[in-house]
Amino acid sequence: MENDRVPSSVAAALAAANAHDLDAFLDTFATAGSVDDWGRIFTGREQIRRWSDAEFIGVGVTLSELSYQAVESGVAVSAQVGGGGFNGPSTFTFAVGDGGIDRMTITG
Repeated sequence: MENDRVPSSVAAALAAANAHDLDAFLDTFATAGSVDDWGRIFTGREQIRRWSDAEFIGVGVTLSELSYQAVESGVAVSAQVGGGGFNGPSTFTFAVGDGGIDRMTITG
């Protein structure tokens, strides 16, 4: 999948994460959007904010070496994760709807 074919909400979420801009990151999600972090589900802006403060943008996450693969409802993004939290390879699978990101699922 070409980078220019990635849904705009996903591209914005990745850019916001790397810029450590939590509000911009949250704005990419649908109203009832969620993050599934290895089976732990965080739904809605406030739960995602608390998760991100503790484990994602709040610990200076960096996402590099991105590669993209189309999936049925959106895109899977493989990334090398860095920062003050988890470091290593992860896959972020984004389900995207009309209102933005419906779900971001993080796996290995």
